Amino acid sequence: MRHSLITALRARNVDVVTAHEADMIEREDSEHLDYATQHSRVLYSSNIGDFYRLHTEYLTAGKSHSGILLAPQQRYSVGSQMRGILKLMAAKTEEGMQNQLEFIGRWI
Repeated sequence: MRHSLITALRARNVDVVTAHEADMIEREDSEHLDYATQHSRVLYSSNIGDFYRLHTEYLTAGKSHSGILLAPQQRYSVGSQMRGILKLMAAKTEEGMQNQLEFIGRWI
């Protein structure tokens, strides 16, 4: 996640935790998703293939997650990403994101 996006979201009172801040750098993708779920956070990533696969694996195994939001790397500007995230937050509750996978393009 770009620093400018983090700054923009925090300026709008969005509670954001980066992988670096959570000491999750160099961890497996499943560990990132488990961390997000344990802390009731939606995971935001541009790693579409791996997290789409994990989403499917979790649901197939009856395992739950707090939600995944995916964005193609370098496809959207920081402003577009921020607006998409804010629109998603306005439209869906925490419970509404449970076990859901969303693409940011739907919200831009």
